[in-house]
Amino acid sequence: MTDEFIPWLTAQVNKLNGLLWNEVLIILLIGTGLFFTLYTGFVQIRMFAPSVREMLGGRHAEKGAQSITPFQAFVTGLASRVGMGNVVGVSIAITSARNPELGLTGAGAVFWMWITALVGMSSAFAESSLAQLFKVRDAETGRFRGGPAYYISQGLKQKWMAVLFSLSLIATFGFVFNALQANVIADAAQLAWGIDKPMMGGLLVLATAPIIFGGIKRVAQIASGLVPFMAALWLLIALYVIITNIGEVPRVFELIVSEALDFRSVGSGFLGGLISIAMMNGVKRGLYSNEAGMGSAPNAAAAADTKHPASQGLIQMLGVFVDTLIICSCSAFIILLADNLDPALKGAQITQAALQQQIGSIAPHLLAVLLFLFAFTTIIGNYAYAESNVQFMRNNPSVVLIFRLLVLGMVFFGAAQELGLVLDLADLSMGIMALINLIAILWLSPYVKLLLTDYRNQLKRGKTPEFKIAEHPGLNRKIKSDIW
Repeated sequence: MTDEFIPWLTAQVNKLNGLLWNEVLIILLIGTGLFFTLYTGFVQIRMFAPSVREMLGGRHAEKGAQSITPFQAFVTGLASRVGMGNVVGVSIAITSARNPELGLTGAGAVFWMWITALVGMSSAFAESSLAQLFKVRDAETGRFRGGPAYYISQGLKQKWMAVLFSLSLIATFGFVFNALQANVIADAAQLAWGIDKPMMGGLLVLATAPIIFGGIKRVAQIASGLVPFMAALWLLIALYVIITNIGEVPRVFELIVSEALDFRSVGSGFLGGLISIAMMNGVKRGLYSNEAGMGSAPNAAAAADTKHPASQGLIQMLGVFVDTLIICSCSAFIILLADNLDPALKGAQITQAALQQQIGSIAPHLLAVLLFLFAFTTIIGNYAYAESNVQFMRNNPSVVLIFRLLVLGMVFFGAAQELGLVLDLADLSMGIMALINLIAILWLSPYVKLLLTDYRNQLKRGKTPEFKIAEHPGLNRKIKSDIW
């Protein structure tokens, strides 16, 4: 019976994923991004410079602060964003959009990844600003926590939606995606250095345990050290590849744009005639990578100690830009500047082969190290998201302890086993999570506009923006908070 049930269940889950992702979520995610782009007056463009200043100015904690700094919240969110989507996801987007019969290389998917990021930056601003506005202070530690579950339960007064969101996020980011990241690390270590996968799983557990048992503050401290290093290293490698192939760069740019606008190879579904394969794969993989609007990064954003909710929204908005327009672009150019890659290669193998053409035999070892850094920081970033939602469900030390042990168990399981159906189920739960969050932030959009207007008005008066809820009587009556 099991032999029949598993294939049947896999088919049903894939059918639901196809409906949810190809028909509903891509349109809703892009539509929400366009809505907030217009509603905020192109916040991602007009407020880009302030977002950089906020990020650089948020590196130091206030004296006596118990929570993490705005910069630490930024890199914790970036730790989860910057992972396999930046290496494997880019190669999948390009190869999935390839159509040899029409002479398409798949480069057009990169253009739609860029568009997705530019539009999604406004959604990221909205959800992270809301997370700050509705955050709560932990009675025992004095630290802040929040996220979509908190602004759904407080702002919308829909506890059932908040609980469903939390359960979806815990299952996806707390367990399955961490198992996936561990699996990628174990595969890379086995291929590069011959390390046994169960042994690598044990080493990962030993490396992860002291970080997650230190809580969100320890996660933020580790992320603030590792994330800038790995991002800079990948950027330097890409710059080397680009500079040594500088004559080919204009051709690659032209290829990306021309194939992006080639609608001969169309997708299927309700809008199949309007959505090309390149667009579908670029949008989908871009969203997987930068998570804009999906409700994950706001969990880290809420933990920051900041003077104005919009300031953290601007900082997290910048994370989408860094993830997709910088780091994903590095991977894309490394792949597209390579010659005659074997079409049978898949996933990270494509990036490895492309890199080996450019820098020689050191490529497999260097990529294994980078994959370890990308995946390991994603594990601890994912944990930070899930911990906030576990505390929303039940803020009890024993419950948190059990959750941490389960996370470590999934890290070991993921390193030692193949995941199969579990990943399809994770896509489904992540889709449910994103759907709930998108509805919530659209519903709460007036709060987003209020926060941005308040922030801009203070900047115009030459003041350092500081949010005071008492100055907004309508808001003060709805949000009972001692934070603002």
